[in-house]
Amino acid sequence: MLKNRAVFIFTFFFLFQLSHAQKPKKPDAVEIYNQIQKLNFLGSVLYIAAHPDDENTRLISYFSNEKKARTAYLSLTRGDGGQNLIGPELRELLGVIRTQELIEARKIDGGEQFFSRANDFGFSKNPNETFEIWDKEKVLADVIWTIRKFQPDVIINRFDHRSPGTTHGHHTASAILSVEAFGLSNNPERFPEQLQWYSPWQAKRVFFNPSVWFYGSQEKFDAADKTNFVTLETGAYYPALGQSNQEIAALSRSAHKSQGFGSTGSRGKDSEYLELINGEELKDKTNIFDGIDTSWNRVKGGRTIGRIINNIQERFDFSNPSASIPALIKAYQMIESLDENHWKPIKLNEIKNIIASCAGLYLEAVASEDQATPGSAVKIKIEAINRSTIPMELKSITSFPDKNNTDINKPLDNNNPQNLTVPIQLAENIGYSQPNWLKEKPTTGMYQVSDQKNIGIADIIRDIKLEFNIAINGLTIPFERAVVYKFNDKVKGEMYNYLDVVPEVSSRIIDKISFFNDGNTKKMAVLVKAGKDNIKGEIRLELNNDWNVFPDHIPFSLDKKDNEKTVYFEVTPPKEASETTVKSVVTLNDKKYEKEQIIINYEHISKQQVLLPSEAKFKKLDLKTTNERIGYIMGAGDNVPECLSQMGYKVTLITPEEINSRYLNNFDVIITGIRAYNTLPFLKTRQHLLLEFVKRGKTLIVQYNTPDKTIPANIAPYPLSLSNDRVTDENANVEFLAPNHPVLNYPNPITSKDFKGWTQEQGLYYPNEFDAAFTPILSSHDKGESAKKGALLVATYGKGQYIYTGLSLFRELPEGVSGAYRLIANMIALKTPETEETQK
Repeated sequence: MLKNRAVFIFTFFFLFQLSHAQKPKKPDAVEIYNQIQKLNFLGSVLYIAAHPDDENTRLISYFSNEKKARTAYLSLTRGDGGQNLIGPELRELLGVIRTQELIEARKIDGGEQFFSRANDFGFSKNPNETFEIWDKEKVLADVIWTIRKFQPDVIINRFDHRSPGTTHGHHTASAILSVEAFGLSNNPERFPEQLQWYSPWQAKRVFFNPSVWFYGSQEKFDAADKTNFVTLETGAYYPALGQSNQEIAALSRSAHKSQGFGSTGSRGKDSEYLELINGEELKDKTNIFDGIDTSWNRVKGGRTIGRIINNIQERFDFSNPSASIPALIKAYQMIESLDENHWKPIKLNEIKNIIASCAGLYLEAVASEDQATPGSAVKIKIEAINRSTIPMELKSITSFPDKNNTDINKPLDNNNPQNLTVPIQLAENIGYSQPNWLKEKPTTGMYQVSDQKNIGIADIIRDIKLEFNIAINGLTIPFERAVVYKFNDKVKGEMYNYLDVVPEVSSRIIDKISFFNDGNTKKMAVLVKAGKDNIKGEIRLELNNDWNVFPDHIPFSLDKKDNEKTVYFEVTPPKEASETTVKSVVTLNDKKYEKEQIIINYEHISKQQVLLPSEAKFKKLDLKTTNERIGYIMGAGDNVPECLSQMGYKVTLITPEEINSRYLNNFDVIITGIRAYNTLPFLKTRQHLLLEFVKRGKTLIVQYNTPDKTIPANIAPYPLSLSNDRVTDENANVEFLAPNHPVLNYPNPITSKDFKGWTQEQGLYYPNEFDAAFTPILSSHDKGESAKKGALLVATYGKGQYIYTGLSLFRELPEGVSGAYRLIANMIALKTPETEETQK
């Protein structure tokens, strides 16, 4: 179940942005003035790195808010390969969350957000390994596409392209691709298919942004030769906002909640450093725009526009922003008449928002429901109000995507709202609301986005919107607003979601992994959900021919939208070991529906609909389990408890606060989830009770933690030191160091076959130093590296067993990897000979 956690995030600079936690922004006079300043600056910076959280928010905020530059972050991946501290979502679902967190971060620091199609497949140790999995040519094309689209004057790399192997392979790869793209983006012979939309572009400079982290310590960084560095004083204080640059950057950084990156703001002098990698030399080493015209003079016909905007700035009346509207309208007309394709649409959008803000012009399009299906009609309630004395008229409203125009011709008098209702007819073939990069089947290394125009777009593309055509001072200006759904929460008040286009029907196989160890028939539950009223259809399961399912199909009917019904099929496995991917297929009016609807609903991001194939895995395998009672302490989110339940274990989720000696007596095995000691500070106060639990004859299984100050000294009963050691090659050969140990033999004999078919990585953050009381069970290593023996450590303590494992069971079990199930069953069953004899 998804949990709603987070805090309200205040935005400084972006207008009318909506998430589940935010109302439309109504900027005050100070924010309007900041927008006018940005309107008058025509310079741009593109920051490039590999993942959500790699970006330097202090620099992004500095360029956006201090320099007023158009600033963007290109993250090559969406962070799909990481872990999740706020819920169980992993892989593409985690990528959706982290994408939205980056969008929220940019609302705070004032930047824009782009991505490539690269899939974050997990940790890699060098860029060569990364490029073996990514399609380097396609990712390079995406970087060049972003450069041609954004047209940065300056590019800044978070990482150094000259130091492969010293950091995450994705990191170095991002810098290598950026440096290559800098030299190729102006070459029309490279990726010429892009030129029907954008022209070749040459940035003036590309920099590397060194940091303390790059040098390894503050002492080394302080001692480094910075002669060739550009030094930027980024500790600015913005009196109009009451915030330092670092405080804004900390709020932006804190948007990465799924990674636990809450950050405390600071104040005072602060410096950032940039090393010029390529491009024109700087005469002024405090100004990366040195020699670049960032005024309106850079646009043909723009000199007069610049003078008008300068005058607007000088005469801006903070007590009456609407006084600037006549001059803004004049500037708008001049921008509209420009013969220019890049800055013209950018500045038209900026000045439209400024005009609306100066007038207190509030425009809203609210659907009566939060979801609609293709082919349906949606009623939209319109509110338009002008809270200035400037005469305005609502001429018409154009709805999209049906492009229907409704004449209104009503005046918008001062503070007198116009409330109307208009219909939107959705086409039968309108696309569902979902992340565009998940519409097509991905590879391990790349997402597939066939439509070139959609590559790199951060958010869900919202097709349902209204265009308010408003006459101001004789000029008709179109203002677009996405259609939203608004409701009132008794605690939080006014809340917003976007209107989503949903399937008429969806289905979900309840258990994503099901085992048929004894060969008996099992009832399998499938949930059917209605996307609209009054649907009737049938549902069937499609699976391999050697599996039997009864009945062939099940009819159903659902009266109301959002109603659900669970149906049950009887599934019989074949006699021999077998595995099948099963698909639930709903037929409705001769049309097939094969998607599962997943709703991601956290308060700090917009509610997201994700549509994935409605599939599960059925497995007939040689898996023996015992009947231990398991207590599971969840750390960062994972799905291991559900997988253990599928194996037949009785699993109870417990919290550190519940732990006492009496309560622990209810269990035979305690398992700590991934990063439990990193994420649950209170757990260390209960560690002595867990070790006593082991001493009495029980088993404690500790899954991986990252090495930091949160780890208690007594995480194990004997000395054990965590490290950054990992085996990223999931196919790396595994050597059995203790082949006769019970953990490799009972109740399932473990062989090398059990390490075939693993996904993303074998394991991570292995202990590299441990007491002789531990028996190392496995040895493995990546190509060219020494053997890593800390993947699975077992020690007898008192009458019980302590197990520490860095194996990526949290990934393998939800993926249905047979060997991972057999191995964890052995870990759970492990007992000392004395305890085993006593229990007999």
